[in-house]
Amino acid sequence: MEGQRRLKYKGMSVNMFGLPDFDSPKKKITISKRQYLQSFVSNFKKDAPKNLLLMYDIPHARKKERDWFRRQLKNFNFVMIQKSVWVGPSPLPVEFLAYLKRIGLQKEFKTFKLAKSYTH
Repeated sequence: MEGQRRLKYKGMSVNMFGLPDFDSPKKKITISKRQYLQSFVSNFKKDAPKNLLLMYDIPHARKKERDWFRRQLKNFNFVMIQKSVWVGPSPLPVEFLAYLKRIGLQKEFKTFKLAKSYTH
């Protein structure tokens, strides 16, 4: 097969039937399991004072994590003031903060304690 021309489809070696050529030394196919982000449940009451301002800047390359982060803020009864500025009850759960550190988002947001509760 050394002198033969290789068939390719979408950048992958295929045989004459168009099926992937797994014996091709150029590329190895790896199948990875889809990883899901952990979900957290709120321990905050609906009428808890919203006294924590949270601002974040999660890059577009991490869109999946950014969307997950927004859903978690909603779970914690946070209200969006602007796209990346939210206000809600404090403090954030310790296990949530530990998880953010584990997935590398701990430096992507800042929190500020408000002197008065936010009302809208």
